[in-house]
Amino acid sequence: MWFYNLGIFFLGLAIKLASFKKAKAKLWVNGRENWRTIISAKISKLNAGKIIWVHCSSYGEFEQGRPVVEAIKKQHPSAKIVLSFYSPSGYEAFKNWDGADIVCYLPLDTKQNAKDFIEIVNPSIAIFIKYEFWLNFLFQLKGKAVPTFLISAVFKPHQPFFKWYGGIFTKALSAFKLLLIQDEASGKLLETIHIKNYKVVGDTRFDRVFDILKTKKDLPLIDSFCGSNKIVVIGSSWPKDEEIVIETFKKLKEKHNSLKLIIAPHEVNKSSIVNIEKLIIGNINYTLYTNPANIEKADVLIVDTIGILSQLYRYATATYIGGGFNDGIHNILEALVYNVPVAFGLNHHKFVEAAETLQLGISKEISNKDGLLLFFDTIITDEIYCTKLSSDIKNYMQSKSGATEKILTEVASIL
Repeated sequence: MWFYNLGIFFLGLAIKLASFKKAKAKLWVNGRENWRTIISAKISKLNAGKIIWVHCSSYGEFEQGRPVVEAIKKQHPSAKIVLSFYSPSGYEAFKNWDGADIVCYLPLDTKQNAKDFIEIVNPSIAIFIKYEFWLNFLFQLKGKAVPTFLISAVFKPHQPFFKWYGGIFTKALSAFKLLLIQDEASGKLLETIHIKNYKVVGDTRFDRVFDILKTKKDLPLIDSFCGSNKIVVIGSSWPKDEEIVIETFKKLKEKHNSLKLIIAPHEVNKSSIVNIEKLIIGNINYTLYTNPANIEKADVLIVDTIGILSQLYRYATATYIGGGFNDGIHNILEALVYNVPVAFGLNHHKFVEAAETLQLGISKEISNKDGLLLFFDTIITDEIYCTKLSSDIKNYMQSKSGATEKILTEVASIL
């Protein structure tokens, strides 16, 4: 444990040093200043009710935990939710989310911080999302006999639990009352280290995207751009993705003149938008979402804002999800819930749904623009194939829903 604590010390030091130059690191540091005083004051203002502490790393993990939190609040309206984040990208996006009574940063995982945080919050139950294994917090929760759950978890062979040095991490898993995992493969891995306190319930992200599907937002500008044309949507794209997709789109336009493209980049800033514009320049007309000049003549719409991507996929004939040529693909379920064919790059191995959909033949791995061109052209031209594919996607998505209800059944026994 001393080696882990030494690593935490150097992690905190590295982030503090980085905060002098990096905006995200500065948010990380500043957001944790005087946390004891701030959280204590907020806790003191809560009315009576059990406190449920939910912790997630960042934005994506929150989206996995959100259906569970919302279901708990619906069934137990008097319960108080304390939602903590590790990363600024999650905290900044949801610091004003009205589904939680308190939103805060998780302090650095030192023994004293963990002890103080848990004493201040005094949770009746703790819920961790997917990959969060902060050992000091887990051991403090276990010491205070706080029922603790890990939800939507996935275990992989590269994780420290399954390495020669992973004994302390394996021991930390005993702090959880129950590990509510996504797939059977994770269960088999846990069995190899004699961990049996798990149950396969699936992935709550499926329930989340079905919730989004039910809450359709009016997007008149998108309606105007799309009309009755066939649309390719690229979501959460990075420069390599944009290079491949835009070049592919230009070739497709030679064959399918009415085809249009919507690009929603992962980074919405001036430099990323300029890079996209440079790739488009030529005989392709484009416009910006925030400045839709000549939108009726545009072939490409660059979405230079945030918050509407999940709604854009409903307009798509075919989609490409970015990140597969960087650290990993983004959420493909947001597109699949509309029964829309999805393509993505090579780096998808962390995601169970990517492996499953590839195996079922309802998604497509892309290594270059020739492969993407063939995929998009097939979707656009072969209506029989596309109809069958959409039906298979629908069946897959529906078969995966229901994880939230299963998790709630387990958690409700404590509440």
